Amino acid sequence: MDHQDVDAAVAEMLRVLGPHTAEDWTVPAGPLEWTCWQTAAHIGHDLLAYAAQLAAQPADAYLPIDLYVRPTASPTEVLQAVTACGGLLSSALATANPTLRAWHWGPCDPEGFAAMGVAETLLHTYDITQGLSVDWLPPAPLSAAVLNRLFPTAPPGGPTQVLLWCTGRGELDGLPRQTSWRWKAARPD
Repeated sequence: MDHQDVDAAVAEMLRVLGPHTAEDWTVPAGPLEWTCWQTAAHIGHDLLAYAAQLAAQPADAYLPIDLYVRPTASPTEVLQAVTACGGLLSSALATANPTLRAWHWGPCDPEGFAAMGVAETLLHTYDITQGLSVDWLPPAPLSAAVLNRLFPTAPPGGPTQVLLWCTGRGELDGLPRQTSWRWKAARPD
């Protein structure tokens, strides 16, 4: 996965959520405790954090920075902030040496940061659409790429449904619903 995948995920988020910015974003984002607004701000935070990790290349911790989105920001403005943070991650990925490693619960390569950026964007967009009652599912090609990189032992099935199942957001026939999960972004090499 790379910067183009991050760009595609952010563009999809804007396509899906952009028409719904006049709605009430103070409602919970699906099953999350966060509101739709907070969840969108969280996407921006993660994208910025991943970009910063790639730029600084810390070996043992996350940088002591956080994204602050003003509480008075409208949903449109929050989406603009997420777009900016996605652009920063995309730029960091486009210039990163593939052998670079930065910390995410161990040494993580640029592809892993791209996969996490796509996953955060798609999964939390899904959560927001659930809160806003918008009928949408993450695109299958991006879901498959995320599964391949972050969930190498995922069960077979349609990639979107499997990704939702792997992250506790859906059910798969014959398998118990996930109540806890963790993706594998770090690579020991």
